[in-house]
Amino acid sequence: MQLSESVVLRAILKLYKLVIRLPDESTPSEIKNNPRFYTYFKDCIGALDGTHVRASVPLNIPGRFRNRKGGTTQNVLATITFDLKFSYVLAGWEDSAHDSRSLSDALSHPRGLRIPEGKYFLADAGYGIRNGYITPYRGVRYHLKEFSDQGPENVKELFNLRHSSLRITIERVFGILKKRFRVLDAEPFWNFQTQVDIVLPCCVIHNHIMGVDPSDLLNQGLYDEPESDLIYQLLRARRKRRSKRMVF
Repeated sequence: MQLSESVVLRAILKLYKLVIRLPDESTPSEIKNNPRFYTYFKDCIGALDGTHVRASVPLNIPGRFRNRKGGTTQNVLATITFDLKFSYVLAGWEDSAHDSRSLSDALSHPRGLRIPEGKYFLADAGYGIRNGYITPYRGVRYHLKEFSDQGPENVKELFNLRHSSLRITIERVFGILKKRFRVLDAEPFWNFQTQVDIVLPCCVIHNHIMGVDPSDLLNQGLYDEPESDLIYQLLRARRKRRSKRMVF
């Protein structure tokens, strides 16, 4: 007897609370064991960001879901831990919703996003200033590629470089999720609620794979050298060359 898609979907959704859990208050080993991040981010428990997933919506409401490229997408808010697992996911917001609106929604749910006192997530500048997460300094360089030609020149740029190097983890997780589950980038044919529900099981299965067989992602580039490490190597190499030129 074959199970219907809806039965399988509901079954995996029931695993959400077991597989996707908010982090505890301890300092992640990925921070504690890395002098670039510890002690600067010792109270950080993960990263927070949004991503866009293809959506098909009723003809009377496409405007709210329309993206800059003319297509329609839903906005998915998520938090991750630095072992590349999802710790919270909220799907279904329209593309036009500001990041801070979806975050406020997540924080207002009775069983929504909870941030322990004194702890925080890393977020990009689009989330403004609020307790529970730290954003980069505005008006100074932030993205890793901006440091490829010249290293940080002041304390704010140094903070932004380290912030970006750590926060980029969530972009890697989103990239792997969409590469593994092509359904998230395909033109959907289900009703919109089903489109929203499908996002969560994909995140559940991702976490399960990371827990039981993380090497399964080797052929998908997860263990390629992160861009942040390449930037740091480039900066160290330049410092060495300069120091050699100063030796008489």
